[in-house]
Amino acid sequence: MVHDFDPFALRISGDFGVRWYGLSYMMGFICAYLLIKWLAQRQRSGLTAQMVGDFITYAAIGTLVGGRLGYVFFYGPDLLWKFKSSFPFWGVLAVNEGGMASHGGMIGIVVACFLYARKYSVNATYLFDLVAVSGPIGVFFGRIANFINGELVGRPCDPSFPLAVKFPQDIEMWPSQDFNRLNDLSNVVDKMGMTREQWLEIVGKFHMDQGAREQVYATLHKIILTIQDGNGAVKAAIEPLLTPRYPSQLFAAFGEGLLLFVLLFFLWRKPRKPGFIASTFIVLYALVRIADEHFRMPDAQIGFQLFGLTRGQWLSIAMLAVGFILMFLWSRSGSLKIPGWGRGHSIKLNRK
Repeated sequence: MVHDFDPFALRISGDFGVRWYGLSYMMGFICAYLLIKWLAQRQRSGLTAQMVGDFITYAAIGTLVGGRLGYVFFYGPDLLWKFKSSFPFWGVLAVNEGGMASHGGMIGIVVACFLYARKYSVNATYLFDLVAVSGPIGVFFGRIANFINGELVGRPCDPSFPLAVKFPQDIEMWPSQDFNRLNDLSNVVDKMGMTREQWLEIVGKFHMDQGAREQVYATLHKIILTIQDGNGAVKAAIEPLLTPRYPSQLFAAFGEGLLLFVLLFFLWRKPRKPGFIASTFIVLYALVRIADEHFRMPDAQIGFQLFGLTRGQWLSIAMLAVGFILMFLWSRSGSLKIPGWGRGHSIKLNRK
């Protein structure tokens, strides 16, 4: 199939509107609030609905700030000194350039938990468990939104693979990675009112004329928008030119999201020591992410690294080590067990 999803749930004008990506974050936080509220009541933890709401606010800010800074420092440090005359002026704030990094978001949530625990005198480790069991829900919605946006695309696969997807967004990388393929788009632009001769002319001037470069990129973007608007002729013309890919975003939605949530939620039906759910999440997420990255293309500006692994895999390997260390330390602590959601015992959260 050719990917033709519109990233806007509601397009108001041009590039302004309600995006599925934003809605995915909203759904993740809403579900996290409902789940944490239910768990707090079930476990008689002492967290009121108001306290849960405040905690979700802390976690949301930590996720957004940490996720963006994580991308900047892990994947795009050049954004730190990238400035332009139009809003939002600074590359760090231009979330459309690179987006968010899940590892950074997790670090942001950890900081948020510490800050919340300090202010409300709540056991921080218990908060880690709460965000660990609810976080995969947000990951699920986020990866679905990644697929709708046509970002974080998968590696090339056999055309006979039943779930293979062709992403028109690939063409925006052709000028820098596979320039000669631009000529093949002459039949595509012909369906949009530009003659083959006109297209070949501006492509021929690409390396010498700034105006031609801007026109090429604008046309590539227009092709994508035209397909998203439902133009079947353009979609059919471009299909033979695109590379079939694994739907890695959907693999991640299932593995990093749905699967992890089911496992962690099931594990917490019984009493567990504080930190058990959080450390189990860290270990499982790292393992699943390492596996998922085998189907996902690495970031273009980074590529493959040592031993053919991606930056995401190396970060996950470090995360895996941290998870095992925390699992060992928390399992040996003298803390009382936190009741499972299947039981109704009380817990004192002010025990440090």
